[in-house]
Amino acid sequence: MTGLEKITDQIQEEAKASAASRIEAAQKEADEILAAAKDTCAAMEAEAAEKSAAMKVNYEGRIKSSAEQQRRTALLRAKQEIIAGVIEEAYVALKEKDAKSYFLTMEKILKTYALAEEGEIYFSEEDLARMPADFEKKIKSAAKEKGGSLVLKKEPKAIADGFILVYGGVEENCTLKALFDAKKDELQDKVNAILFS
Repeated sequence: MTGLEKITDQIQEEAKASAASRIEAAQKEADEILAAAKDTCAAMEAEAAEKSAAMKVNYEGRIKSSAEQQRRTALLRAKQEIIAGVIEEAYVALKEKDAKSYFLTMEKILKTYALAEEGEIYFSEEDLARMPADFEKKIKSAAKEKGGSLVLKKEPKAIADGFILVYGGVEENCTLKALFDAKKDELQDKVNAILFS
């Protein structure tokens, strides 16, 4: 082997060694990059799974909350319907009482709403027809107790029940419907307390 061949062989050996060293370094760097990428992917997957689980819990919570809200709304609606039904039944029962009981109720209402002034009282045609004979005296007595006076007008008003008081041109609607409507909230609270407490 000549000197030139030896030099060529040595250069080739050094080149192979250098190439092998570079290839090994490149492979090591590639392995490190791949390992880092795998770690990053695993972290991203774990984060995505965690977010997905949190979203699922949040979504399930919203569904439960929505269902509970719908249940409460339905329950409230049912209670309100029951209360309204009880109040309506009370109104009808009061309206359809026999004449004696009905006019006892009218006397109580009159004692509450009569004023210490001069006025007039109107009833429906039906109530004028079934009014007890002594009721006009009771009207005058109730007004007198309050320091006023009332004249029973024989011309009927177009009302279903109760009466209308007129003081100086100002009407006070004392029909049962008007009184029930005016006390609606109070009646609802009382019925609610009786039925649901």
